[in-house]
Amino acid sequence: MTALLDHFRTAPRTVLSRIPLPGATGDDDVRRPLPVSGMLAAAWTLGVGLAVLTTLTLIGWIAAPRGTLDGGLPEVFRTAAQLWLAAHHAGFAIPGGSVGLIPLGLVALPAFLLYRAGIWMARDADLRLRLPARLPRNSPKEQANARRRAQLVLIAQAGVSLAAPYALLAGVVALVARNAITQPFLGEALVSHLILAFVAGALATVRAIGPWRVMPRLLPERLRSVAGGTAAALGIMLLAGALLVLGAVVAGFDEVRHLTDVLAPGVVGGLLLVLVQGLYLLNAFVWGMAYIAGPGFSVGTGTLIAPTGVQLGTVPSLPILGALPEAGPTPAWLMSVIAIPFVAGAVAGVVLVRIAPSPTYEGAPLWGFACGIATGCAAGALAALSGGALGGGRLVEMGPAAWEVMLSVTLETGVAAGISAGLANWWLIFRGHNTAVTRAAAKAASAAAPVRKAGAKLAMAAGSVTGRARAADADEHRALPGHWLDATECDTQPIPVIRDDWEDEHASAASEKPQRNRRPEPPRPPRRDIVDETDDKGGHVIYVDPYAWDRD
Repeated sequence: MTALLDHFRTAPRTVLSRIPLPGATGDDDVRRPLPVSGMLAAAWTLGVGLAVLTTLTLIGWIAAPRGTLDGGLPEVFRTAAQLWLAAHHAGFAIPGGSVGLIPLGLVALPAFLLYRAGIWMARDADLRLRLPARLPRNSPKEQANARRRAQLVLIAQAGVSLAAPYALLAGVVALVARNAITQPFLGEALVSHLILAFVAGALATVRAIGPWRVMPRLLPERLRSVAGGTAAALGIMLLAGALLVLGAVVAGFDEVRHLTDVLAPGVVGGLLLVLVQGLYLLNAFVWGMAYIAGPGFSVGTGTLIAPTGVQLGTVPSLPILGALPEAGPTPAWLMSVIAIPFVAGAVAGVVLVRIAPSPTYEGAPLWGFACGIATGCAAGALAALSGGALGGGRLVEMGPAAWEVMLSVTLETGVAAGISAGLANWWLIFRGHNTAVTRAAAKAASAAAPVRKAGAKLAMAAGSVTGRARAADADEHRALPGHWLDATECDTQPIPVIRDDWEDEHASAASEKPQRNRRPEPPRPPRRDIVDETDDKGGHVIYVDPYAWDRD
């Protein structure tokens, strides 16, 4: 089959390469557009899936008693088409009721085919060459964010390119599969095919453009942490539900074998019966998770299987239902399973904090409760998909109530996740291993570095100005090397002659005092306000008496 796909992939390119196209330089210029590759992948998936189910239906028709499928081969194909629609969880309308209890294990076939087709589509359109998953090291953050947004847009485009034609083809199959007894719900068929093909195509594109360990980084860190905590909590609860169901099957194996003997399906019928029960095993695991969460599940109107008690009535004669507990109160030790959702929530809180710690004490518990909300929504969706009607009458209610499971799981895991996330985040902050706090401190330090440098420069400038001001004050308060005579003494005493090398008593007294750690003073310029009358510069200096006005 892979070789056939490769042949379909290379044949159009071989033909196109022989046609001279303007501006074409190589194989990359003639590659198919993404919508065309998605349409071919959708048609291949539908064809292979219908071929597999038609083969199984034909085997069952041959082994079944006469009169089971009176329409012959056309009716065999309609039955295979109905099974294909049921594999996408599309319900049917039958006389007197409807069929909505679809085996979840049947979804594995179209999911696998769509995933493989999505990988082929991504490789055929060269999505990995268009947008590689990695950037060079030390790339700017803006460039990395732009690359992440472009990758998410490309993944969404690939999912739509596969889902849109796949849903249209499913509508055609739903119209062909109608008969006088079963009529598929067209709306459910379109929506279920669209969602499943989009998810499978997006995941296949993610895998095609990069490894799994790198592609989760496409999501923001906080959203990635919530998704990781939700996956951890939901996985623990589903694992506990699966162990509970398998333990019940082992404990009630005698009743299961008795119901199988009552049906007497034969060899081929027995194999088909085992196959059907294996496909419904995933539904049973979800029902076990609902039992652990507290609300439990029902196998008909007026029935309830929960940790608080068991109330049974007439149940379908499916051998796997022989593992149901007997009616009456539940043993006390079995009620301890209610603690499992709280344990799952505690683990989810720790996983959340390990992926994306919160820099504050109060932020982690809120994100932990948000993780519980996401877990409750996912559990409610699984509960809704695992249950449904199985005809009319008492079989209208089969499986758990989705809103009850969602509410219970949200409260149980949300409270436990909030407490554990708060404690784990406090421990990381207390021990100094909180990466969020470290990043915040690093950002604050890097942001404050220019301010610190500017403050240091201002301090240095202020220090230099202060030093200069102190030096100037010291120069002003220093004793002058001479005396000024009052104007009244000018009549009786001559103006003294003061030279630059003259020292007064103040200077001599200051020299006797111990010198403190003072900086050496620069050489002082000669005084210009004192005139030396003995030096007339050879008769070229005219002396003006400043006190002449007082003598008149």
